[in-house]
Order: sequence, then C-alpha cells, then structure tokens
Amino acid sequence: MRLHIEALYTHDHRSRIRSVNEPEGDVAPRFFFGRTNAGNLRRFRTDLPDELAVELEKLCDEEPETEELSRAPMHQAQYIRLLTSHAPIERVWAGPAYWFSTDVVPSAQPVEINESSADLLQGGLEDWLEDVSHWRPFMAMVEDGHAVSVCASVRITHAAHEAGVETLPAYRRKGHAANVVAGWANAVRKLHAIPLYSTSWDNTASRNVAARLGLSMLGVDFHIT
Repeated sequence: MRLHIEALYTHDHRSRIRSVNEPEGDVAPRFFFGRTNAGNLRRFRTDLPDELAVELEKLCDEEPETEELSRAPMHQAQYIRLLTSHAPIERVWAGPAYWFSTDVVPSAQPVEINESSADLLQGGLEDWLEDVSHWRPFMAMVEDGHAVSVCASVRITHAAHEAGVETLPAYRRKGHAANVVAGWANAVRKLHAIPLYSTSWDNTASRNVAARLGLSMLGVDFHIT
C-alpha cells in the first residue's frame, strides 16, 4: 500500500500529498486512506490545516483492521463532515487496489508503443499520443491495423508502476484488456519494478479484468477531494 500511495502522488518532506504523480501535477485528494487487512495508511494534502489533520488521524486510528474491505470505512461520515468544514467536497472515491502476485502470461502478445509505432493509436486512441514519450512501458493490442486496447504506466516511481488502461468500445469483451495488462505487467517487471492495478468499485469491467488475471487485492483506496 505504501508503494501504491507513493506511485499515485508526490509528497513533501512530511509525507503530505502535493499533487497527482504526473507531468502536469493535477490536484490530489485532500485526504487519502489506504486500507489493508494488515494495517491502514493515511495521507493528507499539504494545504490541509494541521488541526484538521489531527482530528482525521484520531478517527483513522479507530478504524478496525478487517478482511471485509469492500465495506465503507467505519468513520466515513465523520471524514466527510470534517472536510466539509474546511472546504466543499468535490469528490468521494473508493475502490480496490491489486498487485500481481504471480506471473501472468497473455494469450495474445501486445505490441510496444513508442515513437516509431505511435501511429497505431490513430483510429480511436489518439488522446494517448501525447503520453507516449513518458508513460513507459506502453503496450497495445492491435486489431484491424490499429490499437484497440492500451495499457501504460501512468504513475511511475523507481519501485512501482500504476496501470492505466483503455479499450475501444467495439473491441471490448474479447480479452484484449486482460492481455494488454498482462503484457504491460511483464514489461514493468523487466524494469525491476512492481506492477500495480487499481480501479473503482463502480467499474465492473475493470474489476473483471483483475479477476481474469488472478490479481491479488492489496487493499482499498478511499479518498476525498
């Protein structure tokens, strides 16, 4: 979970969250709570008042270690109430995070996307073009002469990479997402880094990919912006 949080966000010297770990440094959550059955981790954004962080920490310390991580945090309502006193709530988000506990072999091999093969993204996945140079490894399943499913390292540290995945609607439910994620994970391992995969509880298709690959849930993300 610690590697997961460090991959998602940049931090200051106090381990306060500064921004999303990406080139543009998008706005990060004010409060992040990573729950595992072996313990919980919390992070607060740099602009959160210290006295509010202390109140939130007290509630975090009361959260039980549990195997039933799909349930909302015990003090979810209190977290929301306290943060509302600081600023309006923009978003409350929760979902599982996974790691690849075993090697996963794709049934069809994806191709690497780099500057010389980036034209494969034309035809529906052009939004990824600007990220080819810095989101590596970057893998794609190709059908009908163009990429139909992609997976790239969208959050990167030396220790871990987080997966970002997209499959064109017309090519879903064909196994492309599972294959491209498996190929990406193997490429990350060759860099001596840990591949990680996370999603929201609402994203059934993404959770199905994790299940198909046999991924192990390392914990649950809960955060409020």
